Order: sequence, then structure tokens, then C-alpha cells
Amino acid sequence: MEASLHPRRASLRDGDLETMTTIEVRRTWLFGPGADGNAHETMLRSGADVLIADLEDFTPPPRREHARRGIASLLARWRSAGRIAVVRINSLETEGPLDLAAAMPGRPHVVAYPMASSADQMRALDDALVRCERDAGVAQGTTEILPVCETALGVVEVRAIVAGSERIRAALLGAEDLAADLLAERRPDAVELDYARRRFVLECRAARVEPIDAPYTFSDSEGALREARYARRLGYRCKSLVRCEHAEALNAALTPTHEDTARAAAIVAAFEVARARGEERALVDGLWVEVPTYRNAKRLIDHARQLHAAIAARKS
Repeated sequence: MEASLHPRRASLRDGDLETMTTIEVRRTWLFGPGADGNAHETMLRSGADVLIADLEDFTPPPRREHARRGIASLLARWRSAGRIAVVRINSLETEGPLDLAAAMPGRPHVVAYPMASSADQMRALDDALVRCERDAGVAQGTTEILPVCETALGVVEVRAIVAGSERIRAALLGAEDLAADLLAERRPDAVELDYARRRFVLECRAARVEPIDAPYTFSDSEGALREARYARRLGYRCKSLVRCEHAEALNAALTPTHEDTARAAAIVAAFEVARARGEERALVDGLWVEVPTYRNAKRLIDHARQLHAAIAARKS
């Protein structure tokens, strides 16, 4: 397969969510407040694959100390429930060090960094995590970093950003802050983010990290589903969200259907028969299938298998 479609691999802690170590099976990344216990339980029931306790924008400054007091136990509870547990900290120049010190005893799988714009930020966070992992008794190098690219600079510099640490396996595209930085008018059809969304998936694939699509921040489920389907067509396999009630629909939109896998299997079979006859391509439902289409069909089948294994493991 093409190198750009092999995201960086890393191991979560031994025996911990083994089926979720493949980054592309983490379909839905749900942001929620760091200091709201009722929201935490709703997030857990939502069905989202990844739960993000946000100590930045979703936690007002007067509530952050309260959130820090409970963050470790929250992350541990989410982990024990079979979710990928994430904390989004504040910048290291502000309250980030306090956030890290509070969160690391809960052994978060991922630390998300806001307003990511440079490799230097990622190197600084990597260095801080080395110290925090040692102090918390966490295996060195096992905590992932997720840059949240929510400015124009963050989008255009994403390849440089992810080069700042080997802990980075994915990058997340922002929505509201990005639209504000662009001086764009925010609307449900997200036309104002279309170029950024297209460029981001391209840059991330070139950098061999998994792109996570921007959240749909409006309330209607139909719009969220429409946007997820569009993102999948662009090449996204993961999407962030901010509303718990959207999680199940987005999971479904980002999971290949039986019809999808059946068509992919037909493409694979027809191409392999053609190749066995010495032909360079095969005609399937009016489409001339050549090597790239064949590889993409095999990739979809493999992705569907990984997803179903992860879903089954989480339910067991």
C-alpha cells in the first residue's frame, strides 16, 4: 500500500484496549466539559469511541481547579469502561503544567493540545510527558499527543507540527476557532471550512498521521450525519463532535456498510480474476478497476474487519 496511508503505529499500555490501538478505528472523538459530572456520565453512555475531558474552552477558568481535582479518577473510569480516555490541556505557557500534573495519575491514553501551531510546542509537550510519565509510574512513551489545529497557521503547518513528536498519530481539525481566525461566517453547510477540511486531510495523509475531521457544532442530527458522510468521502475515517446525541449516527456513518464491503469484495474478486488471465484491469458495474481501486477496496475490507473487531471487543 501507499506509505501515506500507513499511520504511525504505537502501542497502548500492555493489555489495554488492544483492539483500539489502530488509530483509524477510533471513529468518534467527543469533547465534553472537564468539571461537569452529569456530562461525564452522558458522554460515557453516548457510544463515542473516544472521550475528551476538555480543561480548556469547555471548562471556564473559575471551574478549572475543581476539574483538575477529579480529572484523574474520571480518566481512569472512562478507561475501565473500554473508551479511549483523552484530556485536552491548556497551553504549557498558561495552566497546561497544572493540567498535566493532575491528569497523568489517571493515565490518559492521549493528551490533546489546543491551538497547535508549531513543532516546538509538540517537543515541549513531549518533554513534559516524559517527566509526568516517570512521576506517575506510566510506561515511557505510551501517552499519545493530539495536536488540535484550529487556526489558519495550524492548518497550513500541520506537517511541521506533527514532526515535533513521535507520540503524534493523529491531528484534529478545529471548527469554531478556525472559522473565527479566517473571519468566516459560520453556517451549517460549512462552506467556509471546505478548503481547510480538504487541505487538512491531504496534509495529514502526506505526514502519515490520521486526520480527525472538525466537529459539527450545530444541534440538528441530520446536519451532523450529512457532514460525516461528506467527510468520509473526502478520506476522513474519524470525526470529532461536541454533542452526545450525535455519536451513534456518526459511528454508523463512519462504518462501512454491508453493501460497501460487498461491493469492495466484488471489485477485489473481479480484478484478481482479470489479473490471473493476464489482463491489466477489470470492468465492475461500469467502472474500470485498476491497481489503485483494487488496493482501496482491499483497504476498505480490512478497515471494516478492524472496526467490527473493536466494536465486539468493547461489548464483551
